[in-house]
Amino acid sequence: MFVIFGAAGNVGKVSAAALRRAGRDVRAVVRDQQQGEFLAGLGCEVVVADLLDAATVARAIEGAHAVQLLCPLPRGHADPAQVMRRMIDVSVAALRADPPPRIVALSDYGAEHPAGTGITTLFHELETQLRTVDSRLTFLRAAEHMHNWARVLPLALASGALPSLHHPLSKRFPTVAAQDVGTLAAELLLDDGAQPVSPRVVSIESAERASASDVARTLSELAGRAVVAREVPRGEWAAMLQGAGLGEHHARLITELYDAHNAGRIDVEAGISERRFGATTLAEVFAAILPRVAAATADGTGR
Repeated sequence: MFVIFGAAGNVGKVSAAALRRAGRDVRAVVRDQQQGEFLAGLGCEVVVADLLDAATVARAIEGAHAVQLLCPLPRGHADPAQVMRRMIDVSVAALRADPPPRIVALSDYGAEHPAGTGITTLFHELETQLRTVDSRLTFLRAAEHMHNWARVLPLALASGALPSLHHPLSKRFPTVAAQDVGTLAAELLLDDGAQPVSPRVVSIESAERASASDVARTLSELAGRAVVAREVPRGEWAAMLQGAGLGEHHARLITELYDAHNAGRIDVEAGISERRFGATTLAEVFAAILPRVAAATADGTGR
């Protein structure tokens, strides 16, 4: 049994589908039953689990041959880092008590740093705790997801300016499509070859790095309207993020993350030999997102 946490997400559903195509039994772990309709259609066993509830996590991993673990940052909480740390504690305790033969943990570029990277520091904590589990571990560190730009696309299309926390606008940074991460995660779960080192660390980014100006240019070409990147001044970050609905603690995590990005700390760890490159381009990701952005704008939801 292959257990996929976060199976309804952009990465998890791709992993689940790939494993089903390979003929494997998949247990898709979701937050509520409605999220599991698509996964049930793939032939997955769908279970509901709360990463803050040890009993449901333990039931989800029971009998697992391999586990794909995702501990997401909960956007709706006043202190999301504190809640994510509790998720990590609960998940790792369950895995330590009933270790599956193999674990692939979804992590981030920069997770080798113990502090000063905002959200990414939490993935360092996840990796550190997982080292205490008696399983073959793989940390799949992904670059910034291209899909993250979806949050600001409505504003960019309406105003003609794409706000960016990446400074300067010409700085090229690693990015990746979620579907490429999901496909690689499934491949790693299925890899029965010898693993001389545990944890195994694998990085993934797209074949080409992009700058904020590149992102704006791609959006402009696809949408057929002028869009230029705008460097948001550092002193305006907190107000902008909180104005977008994020709490103070969440905004601080993002601010610290982009300070680290702009200092060059969010990248492939030196000495990592297993580097993979996704084939999906930024233009392909945006082409899939834009119809949904247009539909949401038309019905007034803005999501």
